Formats: sequence, structure tokens, C-alpha cells
Amino acid sequence: MVYGNIITLNELVKIVNNLKKQNKKIITTNGVFDILHRGHIDLFKQAKKLGGILIVGVNSDGSVKQNKGDKRPINNEKSRLEVVSSMKYVDYVFLFDEKDPRKWLSKIKPNIHIKGSDYTIESIIEKDVVESNSGKIVLIPIVEGYSTTDIIGRILSVYKKG
Repeated sequence: MVYGNIITLNELVKIVNNLKKQNKKIITTNGVFDILHRGHIDLFKQAKKLGGILIVGVNSDGSVKQNKGDKRPINNEKSRLEVVSSMKYVDYVFLFDEKDPRKWLSKIKPNIHIKGSDYTIESIIEKDVVESNSGKIVLIPIVEGYSTTDIIGRILSVYKKG
């Protein structure tokens, strides 16, 4: 099912195959994008500057709980999809339920997969899948001082009962 630029993985694979026949560059990134902030927006902006179709995989509520614990996400998957899809830099958004992106990356086979520079190339678990399909990993410098965890911490600090 396609809803604007929010799409299922199966439909996305068909679209990507067609785009590749047109020699379009496919760029992917993924994340929770729980409380969207300047760092997220900069990541999308820098990824889009690489000159291709930007596809964003958003972790489902279930996979967020697996990765970050029972208190997350703050915003549910539908809300997070809507917010990410509204970014002018993002061409397609889809939801994935796995703990990590390797399964869907093996289907999309992007030319470039983006991660923030808070990772090292060696620590990126999807590196082998991307490179085995002739893609490359690109690290985008992160905007220091912006993370959802830090924002939650600041909110709790400011509004704690005392």
C-alpha cells in the first residue's frame, strides 16, 4: 500500500528496481526518529545532497522496544512515519519490524547507505550487506548536542517533581 511517500517494503522494492533501470542513485538510511530534531534533519539534508532518491527505513514500535527498552518509543510508529515523510529531503519512507536493517537492505541494494558519524565504518552491522551488493557506506557528520535520549533527559530534568 502506498500512502503519499509512505510505502510498504514490497512496493518499495518494485519502485527501486524501476528507478535503477533509469540509472537513479538509491540512498538509504534508517532509524527510530522518535523525537525529530535538528540532527535528524541535517542527516536527511546531507544524504539528499549526495544526489539520489532518499529512502528512510523507520523502526517499528516493536523493534524500538527491542533496541531501546520498554519506555521507548515516545511517539508511535504511525506518528514517526508521518513526521519523517513530511521532510522535503525524503522521497520514500517505510516501516520495518526487524531489530536491524540488513534484511531490507539485501532487497533494496542501495548505492549508498548513510549512517551518522557517531558510528565507525567497522561498527556498522549492515556494512557487509551493503558492500556485497556493490553499495557503499557513507558517514555523515552528526550535529553535536542533539539526540532524542538527550532531549528526553533534559525534559525530565526540567519537569521533575522537586
